[in-house]
Amino acid sequence: MSRRMNFRHLGVLVIVLALFAAACGDDDSTTTTEGTTTTAAAGFTPGPLGAVTVAPGAPIEIRALQAISGEVAFLGTDQVRGIELAIQDFGQVAGHDVSLGTPEDDLCSAEGGQAGAQAIVAQANVVGVIGTTCSGAAAAAAPIFSAAGMVLISGSNTSPSLTSDLAGTAGSNYYAGYYRTAHNDLYQGATAARFAYEELGLTTAAGIHDGDPYTEGLVTAFANAFTELGGTVTVHAVNKGDTDMTGVLTQVAADAPEFVYFPIFQPEGDFIIQQKGGIAGLEDVVWMGADGLITDGFLALPESEGVYFSGPDLRFGTNASATGTNYEDLVAAYSAAYGEAPIAAFHAHTYDATVLLLTKIMEVAVQDADGTLHIDRQALRDALTATSGFAGVTGTLACDAFGDCGAQTISVILDEDPTDVAAAKANVVYSFAPNA
Repeated sequence: MSRRMNFRHLGVLVIVLALFAAACGDDDSTTTTEGTTTTAAAGFTPGPLGAVTVAPGAPIEIRALQAISGEVAFLGTDQVRGIELAIQDFGQVAGHDVSLGTPEDDLCSAEGGQAGAQAIVAQANVVGVIGTTCSGAAAAAAPIFSAAGMVLISGSNTSPSLTSDLAGTAGSNYYAGYYRTAHNDLYQGATAARFAYEELGLTTAAGIHDGDPYTEGLVTAFANAFTELGGTVTVHAVNKGDTDMTGVLTQVAADAPEFVYFPIFQPEGDFIIQQKGGIAGLEDVVWMGADGLITDGFLALPESEGVYFSGPDLRFGTNASATGTNYEDLVAAYSAAYGEAPIAAFHAHTYDATVLLLTKIMEVAVQDADGTLHIDRQALRDALTATSGFAGVTGTLACDAFGDCGAQTISVILDEDPTDVAAAKANVVYSFAPNA
């Protein structure tokens, strides 16, 4: 029996249970929550965060908050496509279509995250949001969604500040209702450090960030892990928008590192790798970027030859989503729908985030005899937090108390031939699974 058939049977069960509850009840009431008016049918009482009521025949509304303009628009575009394919594969939820509406642009910035979140929260019937693309945008968006009782699930945010230190302490930007299917960068930082120190035998390193929660958090995670292993690290910063990197590269060269970790986005990452050749003292340095640079555009730069990259392990093999789709199916559908292969690293994680959201909506939804659907916001959060053993394209997902749900396996790839981007993405030279 297919997964979709299982979903349909679950939908029937929900209807039967709702009818039974209605038959046992004896009154109706109306409850008003901030931004939402919910009619609570007999047998259904909204929780402390209120509920969304979906009228008979109306769609369930979810939204995307992704970087869809600017220098990193390809990252957000890749993820919006993952969302669209997941909605298509999942099908209806208890007889209701799912509508993505118009994606909001997070601009890969705090300002964009805040504005996009405010625009979505103003639409009181939105159940959940898939986003953001960038951790900096999530840091500004998460408190807005949390206060509104909504859930935000990201397929690409990786900053530890958004969840926890993995030792029971909440991150500085953690807010209830936030989840992610991407990894926590404490794992990625540890992977980069272990590769440099243990595999390459290097003991001195430098890190370069741009002040963004993602880049600074990842450099910090790398530096801490590298130091714990016995190495020494110096840390440097550039500004977003900088085009002349000779100053920071000269500072890096003065430290005489054997290894440089620069988890920067484009175009700043382009300028760093293109300008390093003109700086004395950097000739024999080993360079490593991160998942923000695992893109066709960067990998095709001639200067990227010999550069390593840390990022999510994309060797998904035969892992199958709850929809029955595996990664080969997803890539084929992506290529057929959009006329090109996936263009960045997190479309599969975002596909999983969407399927997870829709599955949990189905689990908690209560349906009246006329088809009206009630989706309790607190129940949805509780169901997401309780996720365990969930089948995803990226692996088996389980959520902890702070919203880390990803499979967490990290790999290192080596770009040996910038004229063959596909080969570079597949050229895994090291991997680390912390829970393996």
